[in-house]
Formats: sequence, C-alpha cells, structure tokens
Amino acid sequence: MSANMVGTDVVTRAEYRTPPNGWRTFLAVWITQSISAFGSNLTFFSLTIWITTVLYPRPDQKPALGVALSAVSLAFTLTAVFGGPIAGAWADRHDRRRTMIAMDFASGALSLALIGLVGADALNLPLLLLVSVLFAATGAFHGSSFEASYAMIVPDRLLPRANGMMQTTSALSGVLSPAIAAAILSLPGLARQGHIPGSVGTFLGRMANGMPLAITVDSITFFVAAVTLLVLKIPSPVRTELRSDGRVRKTMWADIKEGALYILRRRPLLWLLSTLALINLISAPVNVLLPLLIKFNLATDWSTRGFTFETALGLMSTLASAGGVVGGLMVSSWGGLKARRIYGVFVPVVVGGLFQAILGFSPYLFLSSSAIAAICLLSPITGAHSQTIWQAQTPRELQGRVFSVRRLIAQVTIPFGVAIGGWLAGAFNPGTVVAISGIAVTVFSFLQLFNPYLMRVEDKKWLDRLAGNAQP
Repeated sequence: MSANMVGTDVVTRAEYRTPPNGWRTFLAVWITQSISAFGSNLTFFSLTIWITTVLYPRPDQKPALGVALSAVSLAFTLTAVFGGPIAGAWADRHDRRRTMIAMDFASGALSLALIGLVGADALNLPLLLLVSVLFAATGAFHGSSFEASYAMIVPDRLLPRANGMMQTTSALSGVLSPAIAAAILSLPGLARQGHIPGSVGTFLGRMANGMPLAITVDSITFFVAAVTLLVLKIPSPVRTELRSDGRVRKTMWADIKEGALYILRRRPLLWLLSTLALINLISAPVNVLLPLLIKFNLATDWSTRGFTFETALGLMSTLASAGGVVGGLMVSSWGGLKARRIYGVFVPVVVGGLFQAILGFSPYLFLSSSAIAAICLLSPITGAHSQTIWQAQTPRELQGRVFSVRRLIAQVTIPFGVAIGGWLAGAFNPGTVVAISGIAVTVFSFLQLFNPYLMRVEDKKWLDRLAGNAQP
C-alpha cells in the first residue's frame, strides 16, 4: 500500500476505475447545479439590494451599512468555514449522492421560509443572519459531498477540464442573475405604474417588492437539482475499516484528525494553504467594500451617466461574472498547465492584485467594472490549478476529509478580513483600502514564485516521503 494512505485500509487510486458513463453523469449534475447556483445568486443579489436600499438607505447610515454587510458575510462564512471539516468527514462516511439530495431539498425549503418572511414584511437583520447560517450549513454539506464526488465519476485525464467547468459555474450564473434579479425586483413597481396589465399586474402590484419572486426562482432550482440527482448514480468510496454492521469504526473526530494529519505531514501543501490564507485575509475586505465603493466613490460617474445604484451594481456584477465565465471557459478548453501547475495558481493572483489596485483608485464605473472583470477572469485559472494539484495528491476516499480541512485552513482568515472590512468601511475611503490590499496581494504572491519549498508542492514522491518520515 502506498505511503499516502495514512493508515487507511481502502481501495487505492490506481485500483479505482471511473464508471463508463461518468462524464455524462458529471455533465448532468454540473448543469443542474449551475442552475441552482443561478437561483442562489438571484437571492443573494436581491438581499444585497434590500440591505443597501431598504434597511440602511441613508448616507448617514454608511457605518451601519458596512457593519450589516460584514455581519451577513461573517454569518455565512464562519458557518461554511468551521462547519466544513464536519461536513467533509460526513461526506467520507455516508452516501454522497443522498447527502446532496437531502441538502438540495433542505435549501429549497429554507428558500420557501425566506419567501414567507419577506412576504409578511417580517425580515430583519437578525433573521437574515440566521437564514445565512442555515444556508451556509446546507451548502457546506452539499459542497463537501459534491466536491469529493466528481473525482469518482470523472476520469483523471478530464479532471482539469471538470475543474475549469466547476470554476465557471458561479461566474456563469452571475452573468445572468444580476440583470434578471434587477428585472424581477422592478416588476411590482412596473405593475403599480400600469405597465403590466390584467390579473398578473394586479397580483404584482400588491407586492411591496419583488424579492419573493426572485427567491421563488431560487427554491425551484434547488428542487430541480434534487430531483435530477434521484435518477443519477454517483458512487461513494468503499471504506473497509468498517464494523460488521457496515458502520465506520472511527469517530467523526478521528476522521477530521486524519484529514488534518494528511496535510500536516506534507508540509509544502500546508505552506500552499498558509499563503492562500494570508491572501484571503488581505483580499476579503473587498467583498464588503464593493457595494460601498459603488455607492460612494463611483456615485458621481454613474449618476452622471443616468444610472441608479441598483443598475450600477448590476452592471459591475454582470461584467465580473462575465469575466469569470471567460476565465472558466478558457481553462476548461485549455485544460490548464500539465506540469508546474503552481505557476497557474500564483501568476494569476499577482496580475489580479494589480487590477484590484486599479479598481480601488478608479473613479469611473466602466473602468472599475473592467478591472473587476479581469480579476474574475483570472480567478478560475487559479482555482482550477489549485484544485487539480489537490486531486492529484489526495486519494479519493480521503478527499472529503482532506478537502474540508483544506478549506478551513485556506479560508479561516476570511471572517477576520470581512470583519476588518466592515470597520474599514466606516473609518476610511473604501477605494483606498481596496487599492492598498491589491498592491499587498501582488507583492506577496510575486515573492512566492521564488519560494523553493512551495515550488516542490507537486512532487508527489517527495511529499509521500515527507509523510512517511513525519511523526503523528
């Protein structure tokens, strides 16, 4: 048994064969999950509009708006990050397809509950934080099972392409969702102005806003994704360290520990995660500051052009997502670097940091939108190369545990960055903060290209020797 099995008696990577129709199964799941991601983007875009224009609409509420945006991000991110290891261990202990089905149904039900809150005009910030936590929890279990599943159905030679397609999913949904969400949100107002006739116009005119309509689309996409999974076959790895009743002998905590030890015993992998964690810390405030950047720093330009805040935000979000789609399609068709993939991780980050500096310093809506589109174009290239490195280094039966711990290490700094972003939003110029953080990302990432330890992260034999010599 190879040294990378970490003491687990399971089928090795070399012995496993993906099913003959695995690629078609992946395509079916990818399409429905992309549709579901589109629905989720409708909801989150609508909620951002609601927080910015309904909950805290006045200029003097800028500090409260920053805190609210960061609080929602923290509620979602903290749950996803710290719940990830539990979800990953669950994915390695249970049928992954059934877990995805259950989480899709649960997310659909949660969307219906959110519709009820909005329709009753009962939604407030505390309830929104609770909903964010629940969405993040279901998403963590679904994501861990799915991420560890497509290596079970996609042949090794097609994994880089599949990774590129997965990187494209959220961006692809983001191209359509802002414009469609804005259109849906405007329907009640149009109906009250008489632009939508008949009983449909009467029904829509009674709504305070179009959020229930957008969230309804989201709930439908979750149910469609769940029903699709019911008719597909997605194998889960067979673990042989089982009791006679078929249950895993180890505790869930032992599984989480095993995933952590796999990384700790391969220190270059840990170094890779640590550098990405620092980059995430520096970059995280941008997510909180972007709505403020549009509302305040770019207001003169977009108002002169006849835009509203909603349309300006929609334009920037659409172009950003379009950049992500182009980047995802590029890496999907290209397949990524076949060797020295570490350059595919860090070179795009270096260039993206420069565009982030442009985003922060720019007073113009179209220049800022182009800059963030370039950043999002580069992101799938980084993500696909990083994911392929991890898939090449991690046995399939350990991927749920290892990948969840990997996410924890890489993303644990994001909540701190988001919290810092909320404070910075009220204390400093958002554009200056975005620009300085972009410069910092560029300088730090460029230095990593000369780190000899990190450059050997793809040397599997060397990593396995390190693991074999490491002490538990």
